[in-house]
Amino acid sequence: MNTHPFRLLETGYHNGCYNMGLDEALLESVAAGAMPCIRLYGWRPAAVSLGCFQGIEEEVDVTACKKHGVDVVRRISGGGAVFHQAELTYSIIMTNTHALAEQDINRSYARFCAGIIEGLKLLGVEAEFVPINDILAGDRKISGNAQTRRMGCILQHGTILLNNDVDLMFELLRVPPEKMKDQIIKDVKNRVTSLRALGKDISMEEASKALAEGFRRTLTLDLSPADPTAAEEQRGRELAVEKFGARDWLYKR
Repeated sequence: MNTHPFRLLETGYHNGCYNMGLDEALLESVAAGAMPCIRLYGWRPAAVSLGCFQGIEEEVDVTACKKHGVDVVRRISGGGAVFHQAELTYSIIMTNTHALAEQDINRSYARFCAGIIEGLKLLGVEAEFVPINDILAGDRKISGNAQTRRMGCILQHGTILLNNDVDLMFELLRVPPEKMKDQIIKDVKNRVTSLRALGKDISMEEASKALAEGFRRTLTLDLSPADPTAAEEQRGRELAVEKFGARDWLYKR
C-alpha cells in the first residue's frame, strides 16, 4: 500500500493570533512546495475564534472576553464562533492536487474527519461523522471542523473537546434573543459533549497521540515528526501581528 509523506507538527500552546498566523504561514509554505502537514496544538490563553464572514459585534461580547482574559481572533475559514479552551485543535494542509484531496466538499470533510473518528476510537469513544462537518459521540457533538481553499491548497482545522464550559462560553458569545439565553444554554448542554463528560480524563498529549495515529491509519500517512521551519515560524509571527492582531481584520465584518 502506498503511503503519503506528511510532516507531523506538534506545536504546543499559543495565543489565538499566533495559532491563526502559523496556520496561514504553513498554508503559504505548502503552496510554495513544502511537504503537506498535520499540525496539533492548543490555545493559551483561551480564545474565541470567529468565522471569516461573521461580524464581531453581533457574535462576541468583547468586554466579557477581556474580563475573563480570553483572546478574540478571526479565522480564515468560515463557520460559526468557537470557544477554544480545554481542547485539542488540529490543522491538515495539502495542495488541491494531492492524491488525498477531494474536490467535493462533502467527501473532503468525510475523508479527513474519518481520522478524528479513528483517533476517538483509540481513546475508547465511538463516534460518527454527520455532514457537513460535525462529529458526534452518541447524539452529542464532540468535534467541529471548518475548511478553506486558497493558494491552490486545502486547509481544514477542527477540534476535539477534552472538556467544555458551556456557561462561560455563553458569557463570551452573544445570544439573540437574550431572554432565551437560559434555554439555549440548556439545549447546547444537551447537544455538546467532551471526553471528560464521557468519563475519559485524557491529557492533551494522549489526545494528540491518538489523533495523529487516527490520521495515519485512515489516510495511510507516513508521518515525520518535525518542527515548523524557522521561516514558517517567523512568517507565523508576522501574520499574528500584521493580520490576525490587526483591528481591521478582526472588525472587518
